[in-house]
Amino acid sequence: MLGGTVTLDRTTTIDGLLPEALRLDFPYLAQELNGHPLAYLDSGATAQRPRTVLDAERDYLERSNAAVHRGASTLVGTSTTAFEDARATVARFVGAGLREIVWAENATDAINIVALGMADAAAGLGGPEAAVFRLGEGDEIVVTEAEHHANLIPWQRLAAKTGATLRWIPVHDDGTWGIDDAASVIGERTRLVAFAHVSNVTGHLAPVADVAELAHRHGALVLLDACQSVPHRPTDFADLGVDFAAFSAHKMLGPTGIGVLYGREALLDALPPARTGGSTITTVTMESASFLPSPQRFEAGTQPVSQAVALAEAVRYLDALDMQRVHEHEGALAELLVDEVAGIPGIRLLGPAAGVERAALASVDVAGVHAHDVGQFLDSRGIAVRVGHHCAQPLHRRLGLRATTRASAYVYTTPDEIRRFAAALAEVRGFFGIDA
Repeated sequence: MLGGTVTLDRTTTIDGLLPEALRLDFPYLAQELNGHPLAYLDSGATAQRPRTVLDAERDYLERSNAAVHRGASTLVGTSTTAFEDARATVARFVGAGLREIVWAENATDAINIVALGMADAAAGLGGPEAAVFRLGEGDEIVVTEAEHHANLIPWQRLAAKTGATLRWIPVHDDGTWGIDDAASVIGERTRLVAFAHVSNVTGHLAPVADVAELAHRHGALVLLDACQSVPHRPTDFADLGVDFAAFSAHKMLGPTGIGVLYGREALLDALPPARTGGSTITTVTMESASFLPSPQRFEAGTQPVSQAVALAEAVRYLDALDMQRVHEHEGALAELLVDEVAGIPGIRLLGPAAGVERAALASVDVAGVHAHDVGQFLDSRGIAVRVGHHCAQPLHRRLGLRATTRASAYVYTTPDEIRRFAAALAEVRGFFGIDA
């Protein structure tokens, strides 16, 4: 039983994909949009939640809500157990140790925890163990030209604070890049390499393990933006060889307001905490403070407890589906997206070409029609997509664009929804009076 709603027969599929019955677990998907059945193709921004996740958070708030790690009452004990059990559930999901998972507000916040901690280390905080994080003139931080702003701006600021140089791996005309491109930039002066596992614009999959090996060969740390990978494919950070990683609950059937920072235990214990206060310390005097090991050293103040409980339930839901099966489902949808969209006149599809693996998302430029107008036309047909620069202005600028229209799929997306998207997309230019 999934979601307390539908028993899924793993031998029953739609076009060889996940069962249609799965959608019944998601109340949001039952509604209409502008008189049409909703086709929700914006999961790359925010995924919808199954009833089990909604119920888990509600049940916690109704029966177990209390301040974690504060006090000795039975209720505090129950709340703290639920909070730490959630951490253990998420840790197992991504191949991490219990002390390697830190709660953050979202992935953006998680990345900033590392960037701000490195800035503090460069300012002399953290003691000798923080030396691995200290940057200065002559050091280099490497990102890619395809990064989400959340994995670019923090490193711009860190470079400005420390005197380090920010460099980037260039992308090709389709928005992709490879290990040879990385090797042309990563070198002896590189101290940190930060990049996305999956591009939120192109669906391109980065060669993570190869880049991590290259970076470590030069003595650099590696931070992975895993927002578009952890929800969609089996992911083991230890196997990938990265030092840090970040992802968000709201992209993986979970709630907003909570994200995850993964870090190797020894590195987290050495990183100065970006935010300080209650629950992070061992000893405080009027002159100084000493901090707990990870993860508590980073979790100042009141924590997102009900959100952590809900995220753990989302992980259990995905585990029940089997992440390899989720990956296969989305792989088939990605192929269908490319097949349906690539042949439409006047449509430019960004990212990997047909036959090359990509995530189940597609960003397109419709010749002669602004992305916002494309989105409104699709909305009138009951199809919800994302429009704009997707928090990746440098990538759009490199590709000669200001905005695109993005369709992104997830576990509950059906082939019919992909076909509806493509059929409506084919009508856009005619609707706006542009000759094919």
